[in-house]
Amino acid sequence: MRPLKKKVSITLDEDVIEKIRLFAEETDRSFSQYINLLLRKHISAREARDEAKSDE
Repeated sequence: MRPLKKKVSITLDEDVIEKIRLFAEETDRSFSQYINLLLRKHISAREARDEAKSDE
């Protein structure tokens, strides 16, 4: 089963939007799919970092 999706509205700098559009196009993803991918990677990295800190 696919994860549930929820619509959100965010305001981004124009240069960031253009870069994300380019990167999304290069990877054959939609703008939303690419942002979701970036956020998932960031969340995973943050959780790994936080876990490493708690192990110290």
